[in-house]
Amino acid sequence: MEDEMAEAVARIEAMGVPPWHALSVESARRVEDEVFTAENRAAVEFVRDLSVPGPRGEIPIRVYRPDVQDAPVVVFYHGGGWTLGTLDSIDGVCRELANRADCVVVSVDYRLAPEHPFPAGVDDAVAALEWVAENAATFGGDPSRLGVAGTSAGGNLAAVTALYARDFDGPELSHQSLLYPVTDHAFDTESYEENGDGPLLSRADMEWFWNHYLRSPVDGENPFASPLRARDLADLPPATVVTCGHDPLRDEGIAYAERLANADVAVEHDHYPGMAHGFLSLTGDVTTADDAMDAVAESLRTM
Repeated sequence: MEDEMAEAVARIEAMGVPPWHALSVESARRVEDEVFTAENRAAVEFVRDLSVPGPRGEIPIRVYRPDVQDAPVVVFYHGGGWTLGTLDSIDGVCRELANRADCVVVSVDYRLAPEHPFPAGVDDAVAALEWVAENAATFGGDPSRLGVAGTSAGGNLAAVTALYARDFDGPELSHQSLLYPVTDHAFDTESYEENGDGPLLSRADMEWFWNHYLRSPVDGENPFASPLRARDLADLPPATVVTCGHDPLRDEGIAYAERLANADVAVEHDHYPGMAHGFLSLTGDVTTADDAMDAVAESLRTM
């Protein structure tokens, strides 16, 4: 692991945060919000909290727009194993993307498990995307340049939403940015063996998240839960896939990038061997994370 990443991990671990799977859901949510809500947030010209209609009620969103008009639009889904995460905990990443990519970012506060198991999060993700496609121009976005993005479980939702839009005549997407995504309900990869004890994410954590998210293990076979199990990945939007070496999710992210490429989808796969899961939230401390954020932003700026 790169030195700066190791130092950042040590600082986080020194906070005395127990593993996610050792906490109650409510306690884990409080801790996640405390640890990942940025204190020194980058200024963005326009930030507004809204709610949009969804199949199970209103869905809170947060719109970020730098001082540009007719900008690309990115619908962003936060991580947290479909169980944790808020608009505030991903706020820093969304502000960085909006400013660096000169794009509108719409962050989605989708319903969380276990109160709202699969497919509730997917339904909210799709509903938010459809609303943004119809209303992007009202906040300075260009609906003809529309993408989805997400970290970890949010990367899963971004990939799944792209599949859903393709299969059910949804909005036409220009790009998908999948940042250390969850792509398969399986724990049999070499990266789970190598990084099963973390750092920052463990096999036990992922089992805990999946157990909360799925109604039963059968749901794990569904490609809208495990996009790596989709029969066909052709005709999906161009993708940026970010993976990191010290991450139990590394190999399933690599496998998804490879399957997209084999289906003739344009793929930019950026692998960071010295990084750990969640590293894009550490741009202020880790030079490689800062460079990686620039690369993700460039792919969105040019979509």
